[in-house]
This record gives sequence, structure tokens and C-alpha cells, in this order.
Amino acid sequence: MAEFNNNPRGGGNDRGGNDRRGGGNDRGGNRDQQAPRAGESDLKEKVVAINRVAKVVKGGRRFSFSAIVVVGDGNGTVGYGLGKANEVTDAIAKGIDDAKKNLVKVPLYKHTVPHVMEGKYSGGFVLVQPAAAGTGVIAGGAMRAVFESAGIKDVLAKSKGSSNPHNVVKATFDALLKMRDPMQIAQQRGITLAQVFNG
Repeated sequence: MAEFNNNPRGGGNDRGGNDRRGGGNDRGGNRDQQAPRAGESDLKEKVVAINRVAKVVKGGRRFSFSAIVVVGDGNGTVGYGLGKANEVTDAIAKGIDDAKKNLVKVPLYKHTVPHVMEGKYSGGFVLVQPAAAGTGVIAGGAMRAVFESAGIKDVLAKSKGSSNPHNVVKATFDALLKMRDPMQIAQQRGITLAQVFNG
């Protein structure tokens, strides 16, 4: 009887406990081994918009979600991405991964933008101009997410075209990427920073 009782216990441990624990540890270990890429730890994510998409199939409608996400470190590095999945959380996660692959550096000057610039993408058209310290971010929802992620604290911005958040975000990035760093211009021309702004 003792031998008979020991065998099922042993078999049970082999089948259930050890296998499950081993599998769980392996999976967890693999996740831990994937080191974050440089600078990813201090990136903050902002979800700009989530859209529900319905695909009509033979049995009815199949719903999925698309999310546009902006990530940034608050110090001039910012990116946007689009994620699509059957669940909202999966769509956001895909959008964050896509945004981290498309990070760009935008010029900042005293927590605002260096100069006035217009941006355009498809039907989206935005105007971005610098503001005095303490003004805050005067901008709409989609543009605000980009500015806050980039670390811009004082700015005046206006969306003059399409209100589609995809177009607004891309037009805002177009405006920021066309801006020039005043420090670089001063070095190239061999003049002081004050002369760059005052002529």
C-alpha cells in the first residue's frame, strides 16, 4: 500500500507541479532577460485616441480597436505610433511599441519652441508659435499630448484643418521637425544667440 500511494504522488508531481512551475519560470525568465533599450525606461505614454472599427463578415460584425499613442521623455525626444488589435489594451501596447521605434529629437528653447512654424499633413494644418514663460500649453487634445510628451511647457498652437487626431498629430510632428535649433544657427553663422533672435 505504501508503494502504491507513493507512485501517484510522484506521478502527480511530475505531471502537474513541476511541469507547470518549470514552464512558468521559463516564460518569466525570458521576459526578465529582455533588457529595455537605452532611454526607454523614462519614456511616458499618452493615448491620444482610440477608435472602434467594425468589419462586416458573414456571421455579423467583428469589432477591433485602433489606438494612436504618443511617447516622450519630456526633454525633446518624442514619437507616435499606431496599434490595431481585437482588445483595447493590446492595441495600446502595439501603439507604444510602434512609437518607440519612431522616436525623433525636436529643438527646445527655454521650455518652448524656438520660432513660429506651420505644419501640414493631409487635411491636418497646424500653427505653432512660442509663448512667454508661465503661459502653459494652449493647444487642443491631440496637439497637447505631443507637446507635453516632448517637454514643451509654454506654447500657443492652433489646429486650422482636419480635426482627425491622426492628421493633427502628424501635422504637429511636421511643424516640430521643421524647426531649427537656435544654438546651431548661431554657431553656423558665427554670431551670438541674441543676434539670432533680434537680427
